[in-house]
Amino acid sequence: MGYNKENYVRIRQEYADKNLRAKEAAERRANELHQKYPELLKIDRVLSETGLSIMRESLKGKEGLEERIAKLRENNRELLAIRAQYLESIGYPADYTAVKYECEKCSDTGFVGTKLCDCMRRDLVLAGYESSGIGNLMRTQSFDTFSLDFYNRSMDERANMEFTLAACKEYADNFAENNGKNMFFCGTTGLGKTHLSTSVAKAVIERGFDVVYDTSQNILADFEYERFVRGYSDTSEVRTDKYFDCDLLIIDDLGTEVANQFTVSCLYNIINTRINQRKSMIISTNLTQSEIRERYSDRITSRLFGDFMVYRFTGKDIRLQKLS
Repeated sequence: MGYNKENYVRIRQEYADKNLRAKEAAERRANELHQKYPELLKIDRVLSETGLSIMRESLKGKEGLEERIAKLRENNRELLAIRAQYLESIGYPADYTAVKYECEKCSDTGFVGTKLCDCMRRDLVLAGYESSGIGNLMRTQSFDTFSLDFYNRSMDERANMEFTLAACKEYADNFAENNGKNMFFCGTTGLGKTHLSTSVAKAVIERGFDVVYDTSQNILADFEYERFVRGYSDTSEVRTDKYFDCDLLIIDDLGTEVANQFTVSCLYNIINTRINQRKSMIISTNLTQSEIRERYSDRITSRLFGDFMVYRFTGKDIRLQKLS
């Protein structure tokens, strides 16, 4: 399991900056009061020497050390109480100079011990939504919003979609890195292929995996950019690595891209490389099996129907049903 690397590095730095800002803000508040109230400065100087005082006591020998340290700590607690009372007497809250973190659980570090804090996990998930390419779709499309009520023209149609929905939920719940399990959604437009693809993506991202979702048209446009633009310019932008590196690649609307020798070659490279590396894919298309065979090479067709679990979507266009 691994979150998107770029997101992880960026958010780790954001948390480090946030932690530092909280400490600097507390220090500014303390300096502000020290300039106005010398008595508070004296108290804070004594408190700041507590650690040094404990070290000095430890150098005196072990005999009676626990009692001496206990006395120092008691004096420290009493001085903290005096400090709190003093702050309130001059019109400030007792914790005015304390470091105020957004998340007290992890002190804005993103970790509780060695484990991710809930706050950083949430930010990584939200970042995963956006970097997946379907952040907006995920706001409305999920397993919770997928309705089987649009598949009631026959018992077979309903049973087929119940089976497909259950398979998608199981796929998302049991998704594992490098398990090499792939799904291929076939069917005419408006039957819920994108909705279920988005639902799987959302669930998988929430479990901490890196998902990339885009149309075949946009994906292959990035390969064209790499080959015909980036190769002849000074830019260092790399657009295609994510299609090979992510835990789950979802290719929507296969068949909408311009098919030529270059794009078919790139498509084969993506599919074959990920199969060999046991990296999972979900691909959806409006094309029939015969149309896929006519459009692409046998090498691609054999992989789509041999290395993917095929799910055929049937029914009437849901968009039309909503209008009627």
